[in-house]
Amino acid sequence: MIKALREQYNKFFSEEKYIAFVQSLDRHFNFPIKFRVAETPVFVDRALKQKLLQAAESIVDFIVRPDFKKLTERAIPENLQVPNEDNHMLFLALDFALVKDADGQLQPRLIEMQGFPSLFGWQDFLSEQYRKHFPVPDTVQSHFGLNRKEYQSFLTSILLNGHDPNEVILLEIDPLQQNTAIDFVITKHLTGIEPVHIGNLRRSGAKLFYKKNGREIQVKRIYNRVIFDELIARKDLTLQFNLTEEVDVEWAGHPNWFFRISKFTMPFIKSEFIPECCFLNDYKIFPEDLENYVLKPLFSFSGSGIIFHVTQSDLECIPEHERKNYLIQRKVVYEPVIQAPDGLVKTEIRMLYIWGPGKARPTPVTNLARLSRGEMIGVKFNKNKTWVGGSVCFFEQ
Repeated sequence: MIKALREQYNKFFSEEKYIAFVQSLDRHFNFPIKFRVAETPVFVDRALKQKLLQAAESIVDFIVRPDFKKLTERAIPENLQVPNEDNHMLFLALDFALVKDADGQLQPRLIEMQGFPSLFGWQDFLSEQYRKHFPVPDTVQSHFGLNRKEYQSFLTSILLNGHDPNEVILLEIDPLQQNTAIDFVITKHLTGIEPVHIGNLRRSGAKLFYKKNGREIQVKRIYNRVIFDELIARKDLTLQFNLTEEVDVEWAGHPNWFFRISKFTMPFIKSEFIPECCFLNDYKIFPEDLENYVLKPLFSFSGSGIIFHVTQSDLECIPEHERKNYLIQRKVVYEPVIQAPDGLVKTEIRMLYIWGPGKARPTPVTNLARLSRGEMIGVKFNKNKTWVGGSVCFFEQ
């Protein structure tokens, strides 16, 4: 953490300035933000930045292995296989907790990984708004190797891939009702890509169509934001297209990578930056110190189904043939590192990568941070708390 910037920021901060900041965010696109935005960004010094990049690159090293697809074939549920998968993922999100090692030094520890897009539009906007409202100097940047204009141009080129923006859609379930809807609004502002509800697609043979301004347009490319977990749960939806059918479209983020790069992948990677984790069926005898582990179902997302306080009976009640679909992971103890006016706050840092065309491996482009005072990072652990919520890191150059 950069102590001088933290002290300067906190001295300038007031509750009135924060309220004005949030009101400005809501007004900018005339679209109220549906999640809590934290009072502060995270100021990361050069040493911790390098550790985060080292940790992320050690995971990327595994993902680019030529046998990666073979190792992760079982990650995709048989009934959720989507045709026409590409050779490598387009988007990568790596979530790191900050912890202290035995020497008292801050270190990143991987919590989750996703081969799925994150808030690429919102994070760019948010970082600029922090700069406008609070003291954030030019010596720190939220993007990696790109200025703001270059970042927006690169993101646009990745999403459109040369297509007319009218022929590219951002696909989601009721997109403007999602908590992340502001990202869809910003993405449209930057790229011209329309957010489209999956129930509003019409399929004719192998072609997909949607309506815009009363005109029917063929979809050539899909920026996919649909998560199967939610799609399966929505029994009320009437669909002409359900993702698993073969259609004549390109994918900006093929759905299969959501499963391939996920908690399923973690047991395969041996790294100092990944906590001990193993498939449940690989245990002949369960660990005696189960209080130090969490149990995660492989095929549920957004924290659903996780058991934080594991007992022997929790494990024994899972049928043996189902145990391959669960992961046991050693708990990570987050170190509170951000000085708020009334104490220290924990943070989780999401490193966001894009694998551009013709590149040998994905590259880091930007980041996301989440602040927490609760047991875990999520919203339900931070109700009625301050200096928590969504944020962004500014890295020392």
